[in-house]
Amino acid sequence: EAPGVVYRCWAEAEDGRLPAFPAPEIKVADLTAFALQAACWGDPDASGLALLDPPPGGAMAAARAALAGVGAVDSAGRATERGARLARLGLHPRLGRALMDSAPLVGVGQAAEVVALLSEEAPREYGDDLAGALRAARRGGDAYAGRWRAEVRRLRAVAAEYAGPAEDAGGGWADAEEDGRVGLVAALAFPERVAKADGGSYLMVSGSRAEVADGTGLRGAPWIAVAVADRPVGKGHARVRLGAVVDEEIARLAAASLLEEREEVRWADGDVLARRVERLGAVELAVRPLTDPGPALVRAALLDGLRQDGLGLLRWSAEAEGLRQRLAFLRAHLGEPWPDVSDAALHARVDEWLEPELSRARRRADLARIDAGQALARLLPWASGEAGRLEELAPERITVPSGSRIRIDYQDPERPVLAVKLQEMFGLRETPAVAGVPLLVHLLSPAGRPAAVTADLASFWQDGYRAVRAELRGRYPKHPWPEDPATAEPTRHTNARLRR
Repeated sequence: EAPGVVYRCWAEAEDGRLPAFPAPEIKVADLTAFALQAACWGDPDASGLALLDPPPGGAMAAARAALAGVGAVDSAGRATERGARLARLGLHPRLGRALMDSAPLVGVGQAAEVVALLSEEAPREYGDDLAGALRAARRGGDAYAGRWRAEVRRLRAVAAEYAGPAEDAGGGWADAEEDGRVGLVAALAFPERVAKADGGSYLMVSGSRAEVADGTGLRGAPWIAVAVADRPVGKGHARVRLGAVVDEEIARLAAASLLEEREEVRWADGDVLARRVERLGAVELAVRPLTDPGPALVRAALLDGLRQDGLGLLRWSAEAEGLRQRLAFLRAHLGEPWPDVSDAALHARVDEWLEPELSRARRRADLARIDAGQALARLLPWASGEAGRLEELAPERITVPSGSRIRIDYQDPERPVLAVKLQEMFGLRETPAVAGVPLLVHLLSPAGRPAAVTADLASFWQDGYRAVRAELRGRYPKHPWPEDPATAEPTRHTNARLRR
């Protein structure tokens, strides 16, 4: 602002990483109160206001959702009569809602005291139990207590508009514990932070979790309303700095807009889970088994199961696995019209190959009875007539020179494997091929162990066979080991059988 000296109180390296200007408040602040004012002015999204910086869209959407939850705006974002009244209270809309709705229930005085306590963060020594903090403020002689009393007087006058004289003593809650009345006001202010004990922490109806400190009056309560919380560095849950004990009745009343009962049919723990659930936001209140869930919901759950746990939930016989591998081979080398049988592609075309079996299924055991091979055959290119060439292009077995029909292993679609005893291939000069792709031949010893691997039989008979013969003929003397395998008689028998 004028000539002078600036002393930088941080390292030079850190200075280079700092933004040139601080973020405008509108970019980081809670915009609920601002959104209510904009709605009252007839401009719900504040697009017509001459602001230096436009409000962030996400923050405005969250603010409008909060206002809708307390009845301050309608579906178009325009201020309701209730919203206009809230805007005149001189309070955050959350606290205004708590004052207006709790005054007829707990009395003007109690409502004003708790809302005043929530309007300005209380000193740390007041504790984290809102009811205890209220008692501390009543007997306190510090500056905070003075400000609190002044705000209570203001709010009592405001709240008197919403509760008659008879209700000033507490209305329908006159006989209830004071802690319960305090909790009701807090829950009305922060309905999405009503939380139920769940394991070692509290689950809020918003879905977030919070923990209370050891030794606090909040610990052990089945339900609490969280008024102030923070998230310590490195912690997964929020930490309650100020809260109040409530019960389920208060939770239902305060967060009534989040109360719903619905059928839930989903895949969980490896099977279809069907139940009727009463929820308060993310908190389950009551669960009952659902004996006759809708077919569409069951089908969706089964599809989720197939995506989560894999197509192995179906019955895959050796023939079914082989068919899928043969189709993958043809797809890789010939393309259309041979179908893509990857997991992603099969999930995308489930209506084409897994119906009607899927629609009849109700649980995991039903999936296990579905013949995957029979279902998969529906994807063959029947319309073009190519399906009839499956055995020609990718045969399940191939006849080798000895007359044996040996199964081809299509597990690697790039290079199928033919595993056959070496003596059964005598006399064959050209490597067998399917769909124009040479097989990778695993030549086996008489004991069935790989003796050589080749994709070029002619070259093997000329160069590689001699070393294999030298190594194995002493170990397997009963089997033929001719010097010229390219012209020898193929056989699957020993020398003794050949002589007979």
